[in-house]
Amino acid sequence: MPQAVTTVIDPERCNGCGRCIQVCPSQTLSLKGGKAVVSGESSLNCGHCQAVCPEGAVRVKSLDEAQSAFATFEVDERWLPHGLYDLPGLVRFMASRRSCRNYRRDPVPRDMLADLVKIGLSAPSGTNSQRWSFTVLPTREKVLELAQGVGQVMVQFNRMAEKAWLRKLMRLVGKPQLDEYYREYHESVSRGLAEWESQGIDRLFHGAPAAILVGSVPGGSTPVEDALLASGHMLLAAHAMGLGTCLIGYAVAVLEQKPEVARLLGVPPEEKVHAVIALGWPKEEYVRITGRRAPVVRWC
Repeated sequence: MPQAVTTVIDPERCNGCGRCIQVCPSQTLSLKGGKAVVSGESSLNCGHCQAVCPEGAVRVKSLDEAQSAFATFEVDERWLPHGLYDLPGLVRFMASRRSCRNYRRDPVPRDMLADLVKIGLSAPSGTNSQRWSFTVLPTREKVLELAQGVGQVMVQFNRMAEKAWLRKLMRLVGKPQLDEYYREYHESVSRGLAEWESQGIDRLFHGAPAAILVGSVPGGSTPVEDALLASGHMLLAAHAMGLGTCLIGYAVAVLEQKPEVARLLGVPPEEKVHAVIALGWPKEEYVRITGRRAPVVRWC
């Protein structure tokens, strides 16, 4: 995925060490007359050259420095070398993040939500395309707007799934998803919809006062993976901020089948939503981390 070269080198600062050339994945740079120069016609604009230069001679102009400036905390901009971090502490931190389904009503400050988006940008992306989109729902009212749209579609899904003849027909044509939905989710979704109608109990977003939709704009080579990687970074950062989070898979499934629901929130037709994160101040406290189910591990 070729990208325009935006790298510039200050010859007065460059000492000709060649480190930028060694780390460049696109062969954008070379040495000429003892100085690094831009000689390639494409670049990933990854910033490796800028990050490795000991003299500060390299700058990638397409990188927005404002995306590394946070409103709610300050960052030490020095690179943390491989192996120089508290691994047990990191594992404890990651295992301590749990999906939250009980939130306080207090709103999440917009600065915190904006910082979470910026943290998502630190995730890797295929060919460094960085073709993310983030739709922030900063209020409970906006979250309910999405929940209402998702709920209406779920009602339609349930009515379709209740028709035995339709489930059978779909199976015969090689599309068993409706039958699988009926067996796995119909009962719980029906119960959740009924509780919402009769008691106002929110089983979808669990009362979260905010949410972020993580999607992609056209042009990325691995858009789904990119969005999920960014979401993972945001989930961990939210825990460090004191926030609880939960990925809302039902909402993603609905937006995939009925993208017009996302249009109501300003998501344009060319974008796709790959993750929906509920956010808020948790009403949950735990005393220990737990394990996970055994995975399939294969050594070749």
